[in-house]
Amino acid sequence: MGGIYMCNFTAMDCYLFGQATHYDIYKKMGAHLAERKGKKGVCFDVWAPHAREVYVFGEFNDWNETSHEMKRVEPETMGVYELFVPGAQKGQMYKFIIVTEQGDKLYKADPYANYAELRPGTASIITDIEHFTWTDKEWMDKRAAKSDADVYSSPMAIYECHPGSWMRHPGRDDEGFYTYRELAKSLISYVKTMGYTHIELMGISEYPFDGSWGYQVTGYYAPTSRYGEPEDFAYFVDQCHKNNIGVILDWVPAHFPKDAHGLANFDGTATYEYADPRKGEHPDWGTKIFDYGKNEVKNFLIGSALMWIENYHVDGLRVDAVASMLYLDYGKNDGQWVPNKFGGNKNLEAVEFFKHINTLILGRNHGTVMIAEESTAWPKVTGKVEEDGLNFSYKWNMGWMHDFLDYMKLDPYFRKNNHNKMTFAMSYNESEKYILVLSHDEVVHLKCSMLNKMPGLEGDKFKNLMAGYAFMMGHCGKKLLFMGQEFAQKQEWSEERELDWYLLENPEHKKIQNWVKELLHLYRRNRCLYELDSSWEGFEWINANDADRSIFSFIRKSKDGKNNMLFVINFTPVERPDYRVGVPKHKTYQLVLDSEDPKFTGKTVQAPVKKAAKGRGKAAKQSYKKLDYKAVKSECDGRPFSFAYPLAPYGVAVFKY
Repeated sequence: MGGIYMCNFTAMDCYLFGQATHYDIYKKMGAHLAERKGKKGVCFDVWAPHAREVYVFGEFNDWNETSHEMKRVEPETMGVYELFVPGAQKGQMYKFIIVTEQGDKLYKADPYANYAELRPGTASIITDIEHFTWTDKEWMDKRAAKSDADVYSSPMAIYECHPGSWMRHPGRDDEGFYTYRELAKSLISYVKTMGYTHIELMGISEYPFDGSWGYQVTGYYAPTSRYGEPEDFAYFVDQCHKNNIGVILDWVPAHFPKDAHGLANFDGTATYEYADPRKGEHPDWGTKIFDYGKNEVKNFLIGSALMWIENYHVDGLRVDAVASMLYLDYGKNDGQWVPNKFGGNKNLEAVEFFKHINTLILGRNHGTVMIAEESTAWPKVTGKVEEDGLNFSYKWNMGWMHDFLDYMKLDPYFRKNNHNKMTFAMSYNESEKYILVLSHDEVVHLKCSMLNKMPGLEGDKFKNLMAGYAFMMGHCGKKLLFMGQEFAQKQEWSEERELDWYLLENPEHKKIQNWVKELLHLYRRNRCLYELDSSWEGFEWINANDADRSIFSFIRKSKDGKNNMLFVINFTPVERPDYRVGVPKHKTYQLVLDSEDPKFTGKTVQAPVKKAAKGRGKAAKQSYKKLDYKAVKSECDGRPFSFAYPLAPYGVAVFKY
C-alpha cells in the first residue's frame, strides 16, 4: 500500500450525498484524474454500504485483484470507499471487486464511470469529461435567458434518432457505426435541411445489449462507446448548438438490467433497487426497479441528469417509462406488488422524486426541458409542484397517438364512424403541455412502418400519410417523428440495420420527404403553429363534425392575431371540386401549402393562372391553381363568410390570412 493515498470525499460530501442534494456528485464519485503529494494518478470512489471489503484493479496494476484495497470514508456508516492510485492514467480500464458480507466476490463496473469498454467487454475506462473546449456560448447564453413562457411559445419539432441504425458505413470491420464526429456532419446537416429544431437521441447512456435500444442501462454517467469517446459526444452536442439544433436524450430512471457487472445486487444486497422483489422487480421486463426512497439512489439519478445537462450541455431529457415508476402495480398481477402506506397503488416515493428532480433541473438550467413518456391519465404531469403537479415541461400525448393511428389505419369508408378519434384530443388539450409523437415504439414489433399502416394501394398509402402528417403539424402540441418515417420507410425499424435510404431513388418516397420538409419549414416560419399550443386561444375548429365527408377544417392563431392559418384536410379518396369552407373574417386567404402542387404529385401543370399575383413573379405564373381566395358573404360552417376551393382526393390545403 506504499505511496497510495486517500482522496478528498469529505464529511460534507457524505452529508449531502445522504440528503440526495450532492448535485455535483459526478465530480466526486467514479474515477477522476488527480494529484496527491506531487504524484499524478486517479481518485476512485464507490458507494457500497454493505460491502466487507472493496478493491479497485485494472490496467494500472496488471489486473491484480488484491493490491489496491479501498478504504471507507468517515463516517463509515455512509459506505463510501475511496483510494488514490498514483500512476493510473486516462484510457486505462478498471473494475471494482466487492467482497460481500458473506465473503463472495462480485466483479462490478463503476456505476459512476464516464466511459466504458465496448460491449461485450464490461470494464470501465478512466477519462476526463470536464475539460472539453466548448464553442456554443451563444446558444447557451440564449438558453439561459429563456423563461418558461419562452420555452412553451417556441417551435419544437423533434427528430427521434437511434444513431446506430440511422446510417452505417458499408464494409467496415467495426459494424459500420457512424461516430459521434461523423454524425456531427451528416446527421446535423440532414436535420437542419429538413427543418427540425431538435434531435432526440436514443441509447446514449451506456448499455450492454443492442436489442434493448439503450433502455436497459448499465452506465448512467457514460456516453456509449459504440460511437466514440466522451469528448466526441461533447463535440456532437457542441456542433448541434452551433447549427441551432437542440439535443434531447432518452433517460431511463425507471429500471435497470440484472447484468452481473451492473447495478443489480451491487454490494451483495439490494443497494440500488428495492429489497422486496414485489417493489424491486418488473416481472415483464426482467429488470430491477430503483429504490426511490433511498437518498443515495435518488442522488445517483439526479447526478446523472445534471451531468448530461450541465456538463454535456444537453437541452433536455425525455424520461422513459414514467408510468411504470408512478404505479406500484404497473405490469403486475395481484400478489406481485405492495400497496403504499395508504393502501393505494401510487409510488409516493417516485412522485416526490419527480417533483424534486424536475424542479431542480429546470430551476438550475433555464431553457431546458424535462419530458415525460407517461401513458396514463395521471393528473398534472406538467402541473406545478405547488399545485401537486410533477413539474415536467411536456408530456408525450400517447392518447392522441393511439387515436390518430387507429383512425389512419381505417379504410376511408369506415372513417366517418370514427371521426371523433381525430377531434377528441382537443377536448383535453389544455390539461397538459403536450408533444404529439409518432415514435419508434409505433414502427416495431409487427406494428408496421407508418407507410404500411395506411390503407389502400401504394398510391393511396402515400396520400394518406401526407394528409396525416399535415393534420399532425397543424394540430396543437409540439411534434416528434421517428427517423425514416419522414421518407416513408417501408420496413419496420430494426436496430440491426440502417434505414432504407435507397428508397429516396423512388420518386414517391422523395416526394413525401419533400412534403415533410415543407411542413416543417411552414411550422417554423409561422408563429400561429407553436405560440399557443396549450390554449384554445391558439386553435379553433371551423368544422369538427363533417364526419360523412371525413373532412377536417380548423384555424391556428398567433398571439397578436397577425399570423393565422386555415387547414382543410380531406381523409377520403373522393374529390370535392367546389368545397366551400366557412371562415371567420372577410379577408383574402392565401394558399401556402397544397398537396396537389406538382412537386408533391409529379403531375404536369395543366394551365397557368391567367393573372399572376403582384410581386410573386414567375412562381405565380407557373402555378397550376390560383393563390388567393377572397371570402364572400355566404354562410357556411356556421360562419358568415366562406369561399370555395377545389379539394382533391386526400387533399390538404393550408391558407394564410
